[in-house]
Amino acid sequence: MLMAAAIGLATLTTATLLYAQASGLTRTLVGRADVSVPGREAVVARVEVAPGGKAGRHTHPGDEISYVLEGEAQLLIDGQPPRTVKAGESFVIPAGVVHDAHNDSSAPVKLVGVYVVEKGKPLASPAP
Repeated sequence: MLMAAAIGLATLTTATLLYAQASGLTRTLVGRADVSVPGREAVVARVEVAPGGKAGRHTHPGDEISYVLEGEAQLLIDGQPPRTVKAGESFVIPAGVVHDAHNDSSAPVKLVGVYVVEKGKPLASPAP
């Protein structure tokens, strides 16, 4: 039982590290499950952008659907004007679209991110 708990903690820690991007962004895996579309899965993560932090330009191999729990950030989606997203709001980013988020405040921005992505691909990939 103790060994299973240790393995679970190690897996959660590794998942957190795997989903960290730029120095200002951390993703903590909350859940993962198959969806009705073959070859795709849903990944649910708690996402935090540190005060003064940036997510870094990146893409996902599937759609991102996020809900802002706390704080506010500038959402930068290629081809769209920058916009501010605040607690209580949501946004959707289509698969493969380059985007970034900047937290210019002194408080962390906390979100729930749901990603419906291709299985076997990294959750996020850096973009130039």
